[in-house]
Amino acid sequence: MTYCVAISLDDGLVLTSDSRTNAGIDQVSTYSKMFTFETDPNRSLVLLSAGNLATTQYVAEQLKRDIRETQPRNLNTLSYLSDAADYVGEILSSRIRRHADNEASGFAPEATLILAGQIHGNPHQAFLIYPQGNHITTSQETPYLQIGESKYGKPVLDRFIRPHTSLADAATCALISMDSTMQSNVSVGPPIEVLIYRKDTFDVSKRYRFHAEHPYLIELRKAWGERLRQAFCEMPRFNEQ
Repeated sequence: MTYCVAISLDDGLVLTSDSRTNAGIDQVSTYSKMFTFETDPNRSLVLLSAGNLATTQYVAEQLKRDIRETQPRNLNTLSYLSDAADYVGEILSSRIRRHADNEASGFAPEATLILAGQIHGNPHQAFLIYPQGNHITTSQETPYLQIGESKYGKPVLDRFIRPHTSLADAATCALISMDSTMQSNVSVGPPIEVLIYRKDTFDVSKRYRFHAEHPYLIELRKAWGERLRQAFCEMPRFNEQ
Protein backbone atom coordinates (compact mmCIF):
# COMPACT_ATOMS: atom_id res chain seq x y z
CA MET A 1 0.00 0.00 0.00
CA THR A 2 1.01 3.64 -0.17
CA TYR A 3 0.41 7.01 1.41
CA CYS A 4 1.24 10.27 -0.35
CA VAL A 5 0.09 13.80 0.41
CA ALA A 6 0.51 17.08 -1.46
CA ILE A 7 -0.15 20.32 0.42
CA SER A 8 -0.65 23.53 -1.57
CA LEU A 9 -0.06 26.68 0.47
CA ASP A 10 0.25 30.40 -0.13
CA ASP A 11 4.04 30.08 0.00
CA GLY A 12 4.44 26.92 -2.06
CA LEU A 13 4.08 23.14 -1.89
CA VAL A 14 4.92 20.36 0.55
CA LEU A 15 4.98 16.85 -0.91
CA THR A 16 5.38 13.71 1.18
CA SER A 17 5.45 10.00 0.30
CA ASP A 18 6.33 6.69 1.87
CA SER A 19 8.43 4.05 0.09
CA ARG A 20 6.85 0.69 0.96
CA THR A 21 5.32 -1.28 -1.91
CA ASN A 22 4.82 -4.71 -0.35
CA ALA A 23 4.49 -5.79 3.25
CA GLY A 24 4.27 -9.41 4.33
CA ILE A 25 5.65 -11.86 6.82
CA ASP A 26 8.87 -12.41 4.90
CA GLN A 27 8.97 -9.72 2.22
CA VAL A 28 9.13 -5.92 2.36
CA SER A 29 9.99 -3.99 -0.80
CA THR A 30 10.77 -0.30 -1.02
CA TYR A 31 10.66 2.00 -4.03
CA SER A 32 10.52 5.77 -4.19
CA LYS A 33 7.06 7.03 -5.10
CA MET A 34 8.25 10.58 -5.76
CA PHE A 35 9.50 11.43 -9.25
CA THR A 36 11.12 14.69 -10.40
CA PHE A 37 11.83 15.58 -14.01
CA GLU A 38 14.61 17.36 -15.90
CA THR A 39 12.50 20.17 -17.30
CA ASP A 40 13.21 23.62 -18.69
CA PRO A 41 14.31 26.27 -16.13
CA ASN A 42 10.89 27.95 -16.32
CA ARG A 43 9.07 25.04 -14.66
CA SER A 44 9.34 22.46 -11.89
CA LEU A 45 7.14 19.35 -11.80
CA VAL A 46 6.89 16.46 -9.33
CA LEU A 47 4.86 13.26 -9.53
CA LEU A 48 3.62 11.22 -6.55
CA SER A 49 2.29 7.73 -7.19
CA ALA A 50 0.07 5.12 -5.58
CA GLY A 51 -1.14 1.81 -6.94
CA ASN A 52 0.37 -0.77 -9.25
CA LEU A 53 4.14 -0.29 -9.30
CA ALA A 54 4.57 -1.40 -12.91
CA THR A 55 1.95 1.11 -14.03
CA THR A 56 3.40 4.04 -12.10
CA GLN A 57 6.96 3.32 -13.18
CA TYR A 58 5.82 3.08 -16.80
CA VAL A 59 4.10 6.47 -16.60
CA ALA A 60 7.13 8.14 -15.01
CA GLU A 61 9.49 6.65 -17.61
CA GLN A 62 7.20 7.61 -20.50
CA LEU A 63 7.12 11.20 -19.27
CA LYS A 64 10.92 11.28 -19.10
CA ARG A 65 11.24 9.63 -22.52
CA ASP A 66 8.93 12.16 -24.14
CA ILE A 67 11.15 14.95 -22.79
CA ARG A 68 14.35 13.26 -23.98
CA GLU A 69 12.93 12.64 -27.44
CA THR A 70 11.45 16.18 -27.59
CA GLN A 71 8.04 14.86 -28.50
CA PRO A 72 5.59 17.59 -29.62
CA ARG A 73 3.65 17.03 -26.41
CA ASN A 74 5.75 16.68 -23.28
CA LEU A 75 6.13 18.30 -19.86
CA ASN A 76 8.17 21.13 -21.42
CA THR A 77 5.74 22.07 -24.19
CA LEU A 78 2.57 22.53 -22.13
CA SER A 79 1.78 26.03 -20.89
CA TYR A 80 -0.51 25.16 -18.00
CA LEU A 81 -0.26 22.63 -15.21
CA SER A 82 -3.86 21.55 -15.83
CA ASP A 83 -2.87 20.66 -19.42
CA ALA A 84 0.07 18.69 -18.04
CA ALA A 85 -2.34 16.84 -15.73
CA ASP A 86 -4.51 15.98 -18.77
CA TYR A 87 -1.44 14.68 -20.61
CA VAL A 88 -0.30 12.55 -17.64
CA GLY A 89 -3.85 11.28 -17.20
CA GLU A 90 -4.00 10.15 -20.82
CA ILE A 91 -0.77 8.16 -20.46
CA LEU A 92 -2.02 6.64 -17.20
CA SER A 93 -5.49 5.64 -18.44
CA SER A 94 -4.08 4.27 -21.70
CA ARG A 95 -1.67 2.02 -19.82
CA ILE A 96 -4.41 0.79 -17.49
CA ARG A 97 -6.76 0.00 -20.39
CA ARG A 98 -3.98 -1.99 -22.07
CA HIS A 99 -3.95 -4.43 -19.15
CA ALA A 100 -7.63 -4.29 -18.22
CA ASP A 101 -8.27 -7.76 -19.65
CA ASN A 102 -5.88 -9.22 -17.07
CA GLU A 103 -7.99 -8.04 -14.12
CA ALA A 104 -10.02 -11.27 -14.22
CA SER A 105 -6.84 -13.15 -13.34
CA GLY A 106 -6.29 -11.01 -10.25
CA PHE A 107 -3.90 -8.50 -11.81
CA ALA A 108 -4.88 -4.94 -10.88
CA PRO A 109 -3.16 -2.35 -13.09
CA GLU A 110 -4.85 0.71 -11.58
CA ALA A 111 -2.88 3.59 -10.12
CA THR A 112 -3.52 7.11 -8.89
CA LEU A 113 -1.14 10.05 -9.25
CA ILE A 114 -0.54 13.54 -7.94
CA LEU A 115 1.14 16.05 -10.26
CA ALA A 116 2.40 19.15 -8.49
CA GLY A 117 4.63 22.07 -9.32
CA GLN A 118 4.67 25.37 -11.17
CA ILE A 119 5.02 26.68 -14.72
CA HIS A 120 6.33 30.24 -15.13
CA GLY A 121 3.56 32.81 -15.37
CA ASN A 122 1.10 30.63 -13.49
CA PRO A 123 0.53 29.81 -9.82
CA HIS A 124 1.87 26.66 -8.20
CA GLN A 125 -0.73 23.87 -8.09
CA ALA A 126 -1.34 20.22 -7.32
CA PHE A 127 -3.65 17.85 -9.21
CA LEU A 128 -4.91 14.42 -8.19
CA ILE A 129 -5.15 12.26 -11.32
CA TYR A 130 -7.55 9.30 -11.23
CA PRO A 131 -7.08 5.98 -13.09
CA GLN A 132 -9.66 7.15 -15.65
CA GLY A 133 -7.41 10.10 -16.51
CA ASN A 134 -9.56 12.90 -15.06
CA HIS A 135 -8.31 15.07 -12.21
CA ILE A 136 -9.16 17.46 -9.38
CA THR A 137 -7.15 20.15 -7.62
CA THR A 138 -6.99 21.69 -4.14
CA SER A 139 -9.23 24.44 -2.75
CA GLN A 140 -9.14 27.07 -0.02
CA GLU A 141 -11.23 24.74 2.16
CA THR A 142 -9.14 21.64 1.41
CA PRO A 143 -5.60 22.73 0.51
CA TYR A 144 -4.23 19.20 0.30
CA LEU A 145 -4.59 16.03 -1.76
CA GLN A 146 -4.03 12.43 -0.62
CA ILE A 147 -3.58 9.15 -2.48
CA GLY A 148 -3.24 5.64 -1.12
CA GLU A 149 -4.03 4.82 2.50
CA SER A 150 -5.42 8.25 3.31
CA LYS A 151 -7.88 7.82 6.16
CA TYR A 152 -5.48 7.55 9.10
CA GLY A 153 -3.51 10.69 8.27
CA LYS A 154 -6.45 12.88 7.28
CA PRO A 155 -7.62 14.13 10.73
CA VAL A 156 -4.37 15.92 11.56
CA LEU A 157 -4.35 17.63 8.14
CA ASP A 158 -7.96 18.76 8.59
CA ARG A 159 -7.19 20.27 11.98
CA PHE A 160 -3.99 22.13 11.22
CA ILE A 161 -3.46 22.79 7.51
CA ARG A 162 -4.67 26.13 6.18
CA PRO A 163 -3.54 28.02 3.05
CA HIS A 164 -1.51 30.45 5.22
CA THR A 165 0.32 27.65 7.09
CA SER A 166 4.09 27.98 6.72
CA LEU A 167 6.00 25.47 4.62
CA ALA A 168 7.97 24.29 7.67
CA ASP A 169 4.82 23.76 9.76
CA ALA A 170 3.14 21.96 6.86
CA ALA A 171 6.15 19.64 6.51
CA THR A 172 5.92 18.81 10.23
CA CYS A 173 2.17 18.20 9.91
CA ALA A 174 2.71 15.98 6.85
CA LEU A 175 5.22 13.86 8.76
CA ILE A 176 2.82 13.52 11.70
CA SER A 177 0.11 12.52 9.22
CA MET A 178 2.49 9.94 7.76
CA ASP A 179 3.47 8.62 11.20
CA SER A 180 -0.21 8.26 12.18
CA THR A 181 -0.74 6.21 9.03
CA MET A 182 2.29 4.00 9.69
CA GLN A 183 1.08 3.36 13.24
CA SER A 184 -2.24 2.01 11.95
CA ASN A 185 -1.20 0.31 8.70
CA VAL A 186 1.93 -1.82 8.36
CA SER A 187 1.73 -1.62 4.56
CA VAL A 188 2.84 2.02 4.74
CA GLY A 189 6.44 2.47 5.78
CA PRO A 190 9.76 4.30 5.53
CA PRO A 191 11.90 5.67 4.08
CA ILE A 192 9.74 8.80 4.08
CA GLU A 193 10.44 11.47 1.49
CA VAL A 194 9.56 15.15 1.87
CA LEU A 195 9.98 17.79 -0.83
CA ILE A 196 9.49 21.47 -0.06
CA TYR A 197 8.92 23.81 -3.00
CA ARG A 198 8.83 27.59 -2.44
CA LYS A 199 6.73 29.35 -5.07
CA ASP A 200 8.44 31.09 -8.00
CA THR A 201 11.84 29.50 -7.26
CA PHE A 202 11.55 26.62 -9.77
CA ASP A 203 13.81 24.68 -7.43
CA VAL A 204 12.93 21.14 -6.29
CA SER A 205 16.26 20.42 -4.63
CA LYS A 206 14.89 20.66 -1.08
CA ARG A 207 14.14 16.97 -0.86
CA TYR A 208 14.61 15.06 2.39
CA ARG A 209 14.65 11.34 3.13
CA PHE A 210 13.92 9.90 6.58
CA HIS A 211 14.67 6.26 7.35
CA ALA A 212 12.89 4.43 10.18
CA GLU A 213 15.50 5.29 12.81
CA HIS A 214 16.11 8.87 11.74
CA PRO A 215 16.55 10.96 14.93
CA TYR A 216 14.07 13.63 13.88
CA LEU A 217 11.40 11.08 12.98
CA ILE A 218 11.84 9.36 16.34
CA GLU A 219 11.74 12.68 18.20
CA LEU A 220 8.62 13.80 16.34
CA ARG A 221 6.81 10.51 16.97
CA LYS A 222 7.68 10.59 20.68
CA ALA A 223 6.68 14.24 21.14
CA TRP A 224 3.39 13.81 19.27
CA GLY A 225 2.47 10.73 21.29
CA GLU A 226 3.28 12.46 24.58
CA ARG A 227 1.26 15.56 23.67
CA LEU A 228 -1.74 13.42 22.69
CA ARG A 229 -1.60 11.51 25.98
CA GLN A 230 -1.30 14.78 27.90
CA ALA A 231 -4.26 16.28 26.04
CA PHE A 232 -6.33 13.17 26.72
CA CYS A 233 -5.56 13.29 30.45
CA GLU A 234 -6.70 16.91 30.55
CA MET A 235 -10.04 16.25 28.87
CA PRO A 236 -13.27 16.73 30.88
CA ARG A 237 -13.92 13.36 32.47
CA PHE A 238 -16.93 11.27 31.56
CA ASN A 239 -19.35 11.24 34.48
CA GLU A 240 -21.03 7.87 34.66
CA GLN A 241 -24.38 8.12 36.39
